[in-house]
Amino acid sequence: MLLVSLISYIDRNTLALLAPTILKETGLSVEQYGYIISAFSIAYMVGNPVWGILLDRFGLRRGMTAAVAFWTVASAAHAFAGGLFSFAGARMLLGFGEGATFPGGLRTAVQTLPPTRRSRGIAVSYSGGSLGAIITPIIVTPIFHRYGWRGAFWFTGLVGVLWLAIWWRVSRDIPDTPQSNVPRTNRLRALDARVWAFMSAYAFGGLPLAFVIYGAAIYLNKAMGLTQTSLGHLLWIPPLGWEIGYFFWGWISDRFRRGGAISYRSVLLITMLLSLPLALTPYARSLPLVMFELFFAMFVAAGFVILSIAYATDVFPPEDSGLIAGLGAGSWSAAVALAMPVFGRLFDQQRYEMAFLIAALFPVAGFAVWTGLAREKVR
Repeated sequence: MLLVSLISYIDRNTLALLAPTILKETGLSVEQYGYIISAFSIAYMVGNPVWGILLDRFGLRRGMTAAVAFWTVASAAHAFAGGLFSFAGARMLLGFGEGATFPGGLRTAVQTLPPTRRSRGIAVSYSGGSLGAIITPIIVTPIFHRYGWRGAFWFTGLVGVLWLAIWWRVSRDIPDTPQSNVPRTNRLRALDARVWAFMSAYAFGGLPLAFVIYGAAIYLNKAMGLTQTSLGHLLWIPPLGWEIGYFFWGWISDRFRRGGAISYRSVLLITMLLSLPLALTPYARSLPLVMFELFFAMFVAAGFVILSIAYATDVFPPEDSGLIAGLGAGSWSAAVALAMPVFGRLFDQQRYEMAFLIAALFPVAGFAVWTGLAREKVR
């Protein structure tokens, strides 16, 4: 599952990494690029709960096989795109298929691990996304130089095919049913305030991840004058913070669990306060400081993702784990779909200070909504 989330982020980050070149060659604006990201995000929003339900009902092996086969074809289809609508169509298909990534990862963790090790298991499964974001510039940049940006998308299709061969063998060992520590009568319901608390913390608290993933290359190119080659050498740094953050916050969550109870409000308050320095990034005049700000923003945003999921798996039974992950990632994707065109327009207008300020305030909104809806402690 780490590998499948890694591949999913190679697929989606290839466009983000090569955006300066693709926009130049195709004549697309940054605002149009934002709409392309929104097309992916809307389909991803729909795909997450759909695949979550399918995985809960039909099982991991068949569900993940179908999903990865679908999105592998969609990823390779980017090689044929050349304008707004063709890119948006390819991204929509990719987004719907990749909606199975985190529902599959969470359900695998709850089916194979006890509650006191579950957050770290989720961190392992989910960390493939951040690891994929780290290695995409390292792997894709030389492929781009040799075969062009279309060749890079053929490469993303190939790695999906390789994963399918591995998955078909190793997935035979996954247990049929999850280990339950929550009463089955406590099933997830749409009108439950705790569901909306979870989704708000995940969506708004995790939004800086998307802002950095999709905006860093364009900001560094337009505001700081970095070339496409220089971006390939640097853009592994911010998602390294994301990768470290998953394991750090997973360890924090599991450590509190061993004590018998966890005050999610206290830990999320800390992460919310640590999110605010992102707003200062446009005022940093040195490249190393900018890279550290982006690194730290992704480190903190990973905390919102892990802690919100840990909260949801504490209050709802593992039988709903696929749907839990789907609702979390789907709500995040909805927030990204709404925000990215706005960020794109601000970037076109060179209003970088406003864009970074808005991105930094999203976690504040997530914490405020979560505080109003969630319970203080979970035992």
